[in-house]
Amino acid sequence: MSIAGMYMLNTEEYSPEKIQKSLDMLYLDRKNEFRELSQVLLSEKALKAMPNWKEFVLNFSLDVEDAFKTWSGQSPLSSSSPQKALTLLRQLGRGKSSMNQLAHLLNLSYNISREFKEIYRRLN
Repeated sequence: MSIAGMYMLNTEEYSPEKIQKSLDMLYLDRKNEFRELSQVLLSEKALKAMPNWKEFVLNFSLDVEDAFKTWSGQSPLSSSSPQKALTLLRQLGRGKSSMNQLAHLLNLSYNISREFKEIYRRLN
């Protein structure tokens, strides 16, 4: 597993071994959600060429949860908050025709992040 470039995962908070084990456990239950998000975030060509696409989806999901903390007032605004919000929304909203579709993808991302953190926390 390579977490190079995955800035939400590549911190002292997470160990690579526990990330992999947690991700494997999460993927067993959330395979469809990972696939749905990967199809939105990555082109078919990129998906086939990217061996760490699950880590990419997880990193994106962690980013969505982090952004939600700012949107809900749990974290203070930073100078990059508006750009980050727009980038996340544009990535998920591309090709969508309603806010419901966008909200669905935001919920998928948020739930993947929360479940990953819970699994990670429970591992010894």
